[in-house]
Amino acid sequence: MTKIRVLLVEDESIVREGVAAILSYQSDIEVVGQAKDGIEAVELVKQTRPDVVLLDLMMPRQDGIQTIPLLKEIMPEIHILMLTSFADNERVYQAIKLGAEGYMLKDATHEQLLQGIRDVAAGEASIYPSIALRVIREIKNPPELVYTTDPLTPRELDTLRHIANGLSNQEIAKKLYVQERTVAKYVSSILNKLQLANRTQAALYAVKRGISTRE
Repeated sequence: MTKIRVLLVEDESIVREGVAAILSYQSDIEVVGQAKDGIEAVELVKQTRPDVVLLDLMMPRQDGIQTIPLLKEIMPEIHILMLTSFADNERVYQAIKLGAEGYMLKDATHEQLLQGIRDVAAGEASIYPSIALRVIREIKNPPELVYTTDPLTPRELDTLRHIANGLSNQEIAKKLYVQERTVAKYVSSILNKLQLANRTQAALYAVKRGISTRE
């Protein structure tokens, strides 16, 4: 089994060591390093090449927002799951715009934390709908969606709606009665047409435009 390599970045040692202890019991997850701020995180990413960075939002010296673009520059393919105590901090949206794929509260359950790590490692978004709505309310004059080619097709709109509702590619494939690789093509086309970086951004835009209503 290929393990998910995780780097923990958290300035509170009790929280960091507690998370490390939880992850140590998972057969599919390996903690490859721990950092207390963004500066240390950048250096450890160079050394350890993790799959996922569990990144605290608020830290001394260099916080999560400052750290994301530096990590992406070193490893564009790296997956970032934000960790914070604040559900409605305006900087959460900044983190998503910069490329973070998930957002986790520090009071989340063990199961939620583990699922969040596994989701972002698989390229899926991991952000609670209620938090997404709070973030959207804080956005001032959100930019309009810009299509670079054609508008989304009906299938792509259906896929976007399911993404906003938290479904994985496999689950969407079952809903649309198509193969999973077909859904992957839909997702790629959606991100390209809407000039978005990842599924999390797509989900937020879908909620904002009112196309994420559950069936």
